[in-house]
Amino acid sequence: MCTPRDSAVLHAIFNPNAPFGDICEGEDNDAREEADLDSRFPADLLEAALALEQSGVKAAESGDVRTAVQKFTEAIAILPDRPSAYNNRAQALRLEGDETGALQDLNHAVELSRGAGIAGRQALVQRGLILRLKGNDEAARSDFQRAAQLGSGFARQQLVLLNPYAALCNRMLRDMVMKLQEPDIQEC
Repeated sequence: MCTPRDSAVLHAIFNPNAPFGDICEGEDNDAREEADLDSRFPADLLEAALALEQSGVKAAESGDVRTAVQKFTEAIAILPDRPSAYNNRAQALRLEGDETGALQDLNHAVELSRGAGIAGRQALVQRGLILRLKGNDEAARSDFQRAAQLGSGFARQQLVLLNPYAALCNRMLRDMVMKLQEPDIQEC
């Protein structure tokens, strides 16, 4: 059995684009945390909002983005203080090409979630991606750092992509370890 530090080193070697020490964690805590946050809403309203969100996701997956936006908007009308539907609608708005509307929804999701939990992490990552596409790398970096602190491995990868020196160091470390494992045999 290896130590957490050993796992981190091995992960860095075989995943050179991931920051050192980035080990994927389970999602059990995420599900519990989200359930705890959702417990503040009346059960009947939460159930209705969740059903609308699921319907919106199915519509988006089938290519009917307009219906998806409508379903997410209905879910927001039922529970306007729940950030998840804002995240989902932002994704659908991005698919429609409405980056301004998507950013507004993501800003609202970050505000409602206080930048915490699954919804906060997802909103920060999505907003970071849009900001990066718009060329605002500093604001994107800030969102990715906050999301990474909340456990987003994807945000950590984005931070590495924004810092090519970290990826280079990880690749050099991997190459060095590979050479140690399979040394070149010099013939005399």
